[in-house]
Amino acid sequence: MKQRSALVLLILGALAGVPAYAQEAAQGPGLVEVTIIPGGGTFFTESSSKHAPAFGSYDLGGAVAVNFNRYVGVEGEVNGALGVSQDLEFAGQSINTRTPHTLNYTANLVVAAASHSSVVPYVTGGVGGLSLFERAALGINDTETFFTGNAGGGVKWYAGRWGLRGDYRFVAVRSKDDAPEFFGQETRYGHRVYGGVFLNAGR
Repeated sequence: MKQRSALVLLILGALAGVPAYAQEAAQGPGLVEVTIIPGGGTFFTESSSKHAPAFGSYDLGGAVAVNFNRYVGVEGEVNGALGVSQDLEFAGQSINTRTPHTLNYTANLVVAAASHSSVVPYVTGGVGGLSLFERAALGINDTETFFTGNAGGGVKWYAGRWGLRGDYRFVAVRSKDDAPEFFGQETRYGHRVYGGVFLNAGR
């Protein structure tokens, strides 16, 4: 009788432990993560000569990451920055106009911190390109493409197959001699922040 009772208790204990184990196993990155970025902002600072103004844009986009393990992965990201109307100091005058749309595409290395919880901080950095679209009112008469670099980090919160993400990047845009005066004749620096929802796949 004692042996039967011990066996029943052992089975019940094992069954009770299954949900907790499954929940723990679901935390953390999977093989593939797909991020949807519904909102964020990119804010470029004024050029060093102060000839080109500071401005901000609204961001949205997406990213796909492939993780080699729980700590290291690579991520490809594409985001569009939508120009918004704002006050600008440009060409010796104050104007209120919409800033140009841009398309940013990067390849990044992502390194996650060791964490035993569902909250995982990470650092990231990489290179890519930025396309600045035509905006005749600001002297941008054609699409211009620039080489970019970025570095930053963020935090992910895992809830099994999905999660939430907050991200910050410092962005540097390499100058070109034939760039329009508004953007690109000098190296430009910016700050990008966004919030996203991701699908944690391939576990």
